[in-house]
Amino acid sequence: MRVREPGRLRGVHGVAGSRAAGGVPAAHLGPLERDRLRGGLAPRGAGRDAGGAGASVSERPLIAITLGDPAGIGPEVAVKALEREELRSEARLFLLGSPTSAAAAMRLVGSTRELRPVRSAGDVRGEAGTTEVLVVGGFREDYFAMGEHSVVAGEASHVWVEAAARMALAGEVDAIVTAPINKESWQLAGSSDTGHQEVFKRLSASEHVATMLITGNLRCMHLSTHKTLAEACAYVTRENVLEAIRLTDRHFREWGFGEPRIGVAALNPHAGDGGLIGTEELTEIGPAVEDARGEGIAATGPVPADSVFPQAIAGQYDVVVVMYHDQGHIAIKVHGFEESISVNLGLPFIRTSVDHGTAFDIAGQGVADETSMVEAITTAIRLAKRQGLSRTAEPF
Repeated sequence: MRVREPGRLRGVHGVAGSRAAGGVPAAHLGPLERDRLRGGLAPRGAGRDAGGAGASVSERPLIAITLGDPAGIGPEVAVKALEREELRSEARLFLLGSPTSAAAAMRLVGSTRELRPVRSAGDVRGEAGTTEVLVVGGFREDYFAMGEHSVVAGEASHVWVEAAARMALAGEVDAIVTAPINKESWQLAGSSDTGHQEVFKRLSASEHVATMLITGNLRCMHLSTHKTLAEACAYVTRENVLEAIRLTDRHFREWGFGEPRIGVAALNPHAGDGGLIGTEELTEIGPAVEDARGEGIAATGPVPADSVFPQAIAGQYDVVVVMYHDQGHIAIKVHGFEESISVNLGLPFIRTSVDHGTAFDIAGQGVADETSMVEAITTAIRLAKRQGLSRTAEPF
């Protein structure tokens, strides 16, 4: 693995003065970026057509891949995925984060590619034999240890996520793919965000954003994710369920499903048994489904949760709207853990992600499975090319 010098770029420890490596004034940075890190973002709009990502998607869309928490397996799975020629031939892929973390991951997996740091998304070439990394922020590599929570790793990964979001919002990239972050490290770093989705929703000022998990032909759209079980149950209202069904229907139509068949999971055992085991199916979920059907949406439910997933796997539904985090996550990961990915609905840009954590227990060992990252990149490419979601596990 060789590292190409990026001219005046000074790498992970940032540059001197009030401007970041990409020339962005410090005033443009978020609080974590400005107060704790010495690096910065690439110039907005660099190297992109005036029409933004939507007007400039080529045969090889430009896709940013955040490295995730540098103390976890994120850099490793990202680098391993970029070794796949079938992905590189379909898109111009680049890493977003620290070249030191990228270089360490490349050594770990035995990559023979040349590591090429770049100043902006517009500098990404997607050349054979290279792995390109957009340098964002600066942090001391010797201030954190692999497999451990730390302020430094939390700060760095948070900055990288915010930078990716701003690049997507500015039309500098056609999609972003995220490696896993660690919420405890984010908390140590002073962030109140509970995950990627919260960052993206905040920065894009989006009203309704939701997470959908995919593995094979099973797709689960979550009514809520990062809520306690008590909070999640309280969130099951007619209005919220209807909005989730509408959001699902709109995106699946955009993704080429025509009239998507939406199964809506019940909250309570046996769908409440007519009110004997909870009333949410009668007072909230059922009425929301009827409202959706009145709008021409092909929604069915509430369906008992122990029935709706096998029905979806058998092809009865294109997607299942689930009521809370574990209801959908368990079904997805039992059906196909390694291949599962996450896609956000409701954002003004494309974002996909791996569906696993930082795996501190195996970080730095070179044994992490990159399948989820490969699937996340594959899906981002399809969406960026306006090919829609795959109806099967086939890539392109």
